[in-house]
Amino acid sequence: MHAPPPVAQNIVPVLPGSKTYHCGTLTYTKIGLFMLFAWLLWGDFCFTMMESVVPTIVPLKLKALGCSNMLMAIILSSAPGVLNMTICPYVSFKSDRYRSKWGRRIPFIIWTMPFLCACLALMGFSDDLCGLLQRHSEYLRSVAPASLTIGLIAVFMIMFQFFNMFVGSVFWYLFNDVVPAQFLARFMGAFRIVGTGASAIYQCFIFKYANIYMREIFTGAAVLYLVGFGMACLMIKEGEYPPPSGEDDKSGKGLKGIITFFKESFSHRFYVLRFLFTSFAAAAGAIGTFGIFFSQGMGLSLEQIGYISTVSLIAGMAAMYLMAIFVDRWHPLRICTYGMVFGLLGNIGAMVWIFVTLPGDYFFWLNIGNGVIGSFMAALVSVAGLPSEMRIFPQSRFGQFCSAQAMLRSTFTVIAGLAAGAFIDMVRHFCHDANIPWHFIPLQMGTGILFRMPDYAYRFIFVWMVVFGIISAVFLIMVYREWYRLGGDKHFHPPAPWSPQGIEEMPIVPIVGPQTKWLNLALRLFDALMILSLLEVPAMMYWMHLKQAAFAFKWYGMAVLPLAVLALLCWLMLKRSIRRDMAAAKNGLPLHNGLPHHGMLIIFGAQLLLAVGIWVCQEASAVFLHLERGAIVFGIAHTIANLVLIGMLYAMCRVERGYSVTVDEKYEAMDNTSTPSAA
Repeated sequence: MHAPPPVAQNIVPVLPGSKTYHCGTLTYTKIGLFMLFAWLLWGDFCFTMMESVVPTIVPLKLKALGCSNMLMAIILSSAPGVLNMTICPYVSFKSDRYRSKWGRRIPFIIWTMPFLCACLALMGFSDDLCGLLQRHSEYLRSVAPASLTIGLIAVFMIMFQFFNMFVGSVFWYLFNDVVPAQFLARFMGAFRIVGTGASAIYQCFIFKYANIYMREIFTGAAVLYLVGFGMACLMIKEGEYPPPSGEDDKSGKGLKGIITFFKESFSHRFYVLRFLFTSFAAAAGAIGTFGIFFSQGMGLSLEQIGYISTVSLIAGMAAMYLMAIFVDRWHPLRICTYGMVFGLLGNIGAMVWIFVTLPGDYFFWLNIGNGVIGSFMAALVSVAGLPSEMRIFPQSRFGQFCSAQAMLRSTFTVIAGLAAGAFIDMVRHFCHDANIPWHFIPLQMGTGILFRMPDYAYRFIFVWMVVFGIISAVFLIMVYREWYRLGGDKHFHPPAPWSPQGIEEMPIVPIVGPQTKWLNLALRLFDALMILSLLEVPAMMYWMHLKQAAFAFKWYGMAVLPLAVLALLCWLMLKRSIRRDMAAAKNGLPLHNGLPHHGMLIIFGAQLLLAVGIWVCQEASAVFLHLERGAIVFGIAHTIANLVLIGMLYAMCRVERGYSVTVDEKYEAMDNTSTPSAA
């Protein structure tokens, strides 16, 4: 075994009397902590700019070259997935146990950086390399230029992903090693803001030139990453690490290392459930490669797509600044669970585009509104993602458990990537995209809009996302329940079979539980949502009457209005049940269900209340464009969404059953002897 680590080392000299902060053997002053954050955030900016290029531009290039959806899925999803499930576990396992004067994470980034940048730049010059190879090789002259270019992109893409796995495997773990625990959530908030800002800059100012300046964009990203991210890695210092606990030196090497990896990583049901959640979430997102083609099929230009992303990202930055403080107060795992369940509603609602088509400009502004309104929920869940893993995975094996999760997730990604491409091709075959005619939307006095619906099959990506999203949400709910069983807010410590105690001690972070005041506010928000959704129906019927849309008027009266009334009645019954449990909890009596946490209910209730305006705009646009069937579909979809929402609220009450049984408590102690104190 190695000798014990030396005394704490400092990033900057510590002046007498100055306040210091610690992370392992690292000691920071306020200035040192500021510099650490600055370099980490600068590195994230460069890393995000580099990573934004490939997934947005390569699909467009492959599509322009005539690449099939199946082959595109293999290049963009399946091949990287294979690398992720092989390279990532190895690097993560080794980095946890690696010791050097440069630390255990940064060396893996520095060593691979030149090769990664070279592959990225070569990808941008794939057309030029194709011409060069064909000029100097008689054999390659017989190959179609498009096919050869696709092959070159595939080779460079796989090589790029290979080296990028080394970076992606350890960069996220570095935060847990150098940032003091009390600043992790705030750092992740700043981290997400910077990453989002980098994405917004790229989407707004660079992406629109993707088809014209591909080689310049790829080369610029490579140079920025090499210089900027390289500087950050040289300026960030890691501390000294103790030898791996619970094992000797040989157990981390060779075949014994592989056995140790699997034995520890898949040793507990809690971790396996977490891995399955992320795996099915990845399967749901595997079809996201085709999202840009859905947007183009809805009539959006690359510039409009970039603006939508930019506005959403800017709104998300503002939301992250406000939301980061709540991550630790409500617990990141709880935020992720509620966010996953309620987030399904967005994809369920998006399936309406299978049945309705609006002109591109209408679709553009509706998406701008949706992006802004959904930014708060998205920001909160985004900020909570990594802290959630930091709170439930053992810190001594953090890289190992993240890589085990990534390995299983990548396996699912490989399979789902192939299946997603085949799914789109199958739907496309049945939709007969090539035979879709031009459509005429009449307006006024004989004028109208002539447009076409290309690539209609891409609208079915939301069906795929809903199916796998539901499966993923079920597994996350099981993780949430198991977390409760293992101690929950007050006493959870990660299971650690390699430890004599069977757990790994971690500090208990203060949590604010369900609060009566805020639960009542959340219930009022949902009251307003259901009432406005009901009042909107007769108002829309009056608009239909003015526009002489008799067919839509009839179906609103026969179907939409009764469904809206039913949704309100169901909500009143559920609200009565929640209030009854709140009263029982205050009096110390048994609860019929459990109490949902007020935090996510307030965020999601406010989001949906604002979304009523988007719903009204959708219906009014359809009526204005004389799309009466579209207006009916919008109306029925919105009332069904409210019914689904009520079902989700009831489900979360049942999930909390047996564990969330008190109100107006918060847990303030920072160790495993913590006890609740009155709010």
